[in-house]
Amino acid sequence: MTAPSGLVIADKPGGMTSHDVVARIRRLAGTRRVGHAGTLDPMATGVLVIGVEKATRLLGHLALTEKEYDATIRLGQATDTDDAEGRIISAAPAGDVTRAQLGAAIAPLCGVISQIPPSVSAIKVSGERAYKLARQGARPKLEPRTVTVREFTVRAVRREGDLLDADVSVTCSSGTYIRALARDLGAALGVGGHLTRLRRTRAGPYRAADARTLAELAAGLAVLPLADAAAAAFPRLDLTGEQAVKLAHGGKLDGGPEGTELHWPERHPWPEGHPAAGDPVAAFGPDGALIALVTRESGQYRPLAVFA
Repeated sequence: MTAPSGLVIADKPGGMTSHDVVARIRRLAGTRRVGHAGTLDPMATGVLVIGVEKATRLLGHLALTEKEYDATIRLGQATDTDDAEGRIISAAPAGDVTRAQLGAAIAPLCGVISQIPPSVSAIKVSGERAYKLARQGARPKLEPRTVTVREFTVRAVRREGDLLDADVSVTCSSGTYIRALARDLGAALGVGGHLTRLRRTRAGPYRAADARTLAELAAGLAVLPLADAAAAAFPRLDLTGEQAVKLAHGGKLDGGPEGTELHWPERHPWPEGHPAAGDPVAAFGPDGALIALVTRESGQYRPLAVFA
């Protein structure tokens, strides 16, 4: 029996790829229409948002939301993958690095920054994944990306000889590589750095407390219904019956003054309290069914994805 359309919030274990988790959910859900929003590296754990059936069409929009991570950065060693799974390519004493020096080096890595992704990443270069090119010995040159790091906080430090391990918390935009932050922090301090632990604790409104382990999901697949998933992740626009029919057929709706028709999720992911212009809005029919994701342009709501 096929599972209903909706989201599965999985707690990804270490040692599995995100694709491995999707394959497991496909078997549990009885459908191949399963995808995920935001890849986690094999060594990483934590919140992996998975769409089932119609909810796969939400994923590209969910992936635009803010994320939170707990991580450990090892200073004193750089690796060719920017994490503990790679080969150490340089080392320098870091045991004497102070908290003040850490803070000074972290400051330029916060806010809106330009970040070069790790060469071993899923980014495509001329149609090929960067990590595949790297494994073939062709280190791809990746262009810088603009990302936002809203918080980069050191929670604790541990010293062992020439190495310093810093436990950090990061709140950032989607597309930010925590491995790159570790690499760039080590480079700024002149000692090298790489990631030894990474756990995603939030993806948009979905937190670690919402996530279920694979064992728990195997015992009973918990699917957040499509309408509930959209209501938790996007501002809500309630439609009349006539508007719902028009939107369901791909039509546009006239919109009133900016934002006046919207209701906000309890745990919305926008620090300023509102989405940026052009961000998705979930439109619901009078019966509470999700009709479409829409965006407001030139005084009209235009459908991005129709679910009715």
